[in-house]
Amino acid sequence: MVIANGKVFKDNAGFENCNVFVSDDSIDRLSKDGEIDNEDVLDASDCFVIPGLIDLHFHGAVGEDVCDGTIEGFKKIAEYELKNGITSICPAMMTLPEEELIKDIETGKAFRDGEGKDHSHYAQLLGFNMEGPFISPVKKGAQNEEFIKKADVALAERFIKAGDGLVKIIGLAPEESPNYESYIDTVKDKVIISLAHTNSDYETAMNAIAHGVSHVVHLYNAMTGFSHRAPGVVGAAFDSKKVTCEIICDGIHIDPAAVRIAFNEVGADKMVLISDSMRATGLEDGIYSLGGLDVEKKGSLCTLKGTDTIAGSATNLFDCMIKCHTKMNIPLEVAIGATTFNPAKVLGVSDKLGSISEGKQADVLILDKDLKLKHVIKSGEVVF
Repeated sequence: MVIANGKVFKDNAGFENCNVFVSDDSIDRLSKDGEIDNEDVLDASDCFVIPGLIDLHFHGAVGEDVCDGTIEGFKKIAEYELKNGITSICPAMMTLPEEELIKDIETGKAFRDGEGKDHSHYAQLLGFNMEGPFISPVKKGAQNEEFIKKADVALAERFIKAGDGLVKIIGLAPEESPNYESYIDTVKDKVIISLAHTNSDYETAMNAIAHGVSHVVHLYNAMTGFSHRAPGVVGAAFDSKKVTCEIICDGIHIDPAAVRIAFNEVGADKMVLISDSMRATGLEDGIYSLGGLDVEKKGSLCTLKGTDTIAGSATNLFDCMIKCHTKMNIPLEVAIGATTFNPAKVLGVSDKLGSISEGKQADVLILDKDLKLKHVIKSGEVVF
């Protein structure tokens, strides 16, 4: 197949008018010149050609949640994501009892190794991002306080073993665990450790980063904010110049100015757009469940029932990327990089995914001139 005449987001650097030659499931080459003698031509004239998106933090969609722990649920979620341009996924786990989390991880493994291999129907499951259970009750958000635990090396290793390579990120509120330094030292080479749902001060957060924390879960949300006398976790993320930071650009969680400041302070190469979408995504308004708690969806806003506490989002990653550019004035190429190459780097798969380059997996989206999704190509096959 040849994707012809498009504006190709090339090498994660910018757009170039060229043709993308696809052989089997991979990108064979990119070329500006020469005749196209392949009968299988997909015309992308006046269109943007970008890599498939990677969401490394979301909970579910279309009435399903990964923590329901069912193959059917994984199938429905992965099908919805793929149709909306999210070709690879790393869903987030809630704070739940150990046995439930282990079961959910094992169900994900069964999906990955079974029906999830059908990439003509399902987004590719890359791993799991575990928000809990090692978090702070003060900043729990929509997490269930009943199941919060202190940092525990043995428990983290049981999660990792159950996933057989799927557990990629485990969250930590360092201030809640007196042994957080030794915990980080022991676990950091086995899994990415993130600052997540934490009431940490600046000094503790910086110390955790010095010991090996390398990622921050949904920057600004469920953490100590920045002020001139108490820089907090947000200040540590800005000041460290080391960590990668997730950010939710659904137009509700964060003011556009704060989004722009984050990209400037953290660096565009370390910002990762996420959706944090929950099961209400793609559905009408109503009451839905998140981690065993009731959540009310009104339009794009999801809150714990009877409160003003934001509980996930009802916006998928593709729509977040578009809003990041059109509503928050982040350059299009930067927003694309934050949904493709940057998450691929975090998850350690940038050698295969995240950019349109020779030898990479042919996960490609075609957007029309108005940035509407026109085609989804997964592993070299047009699926939408």
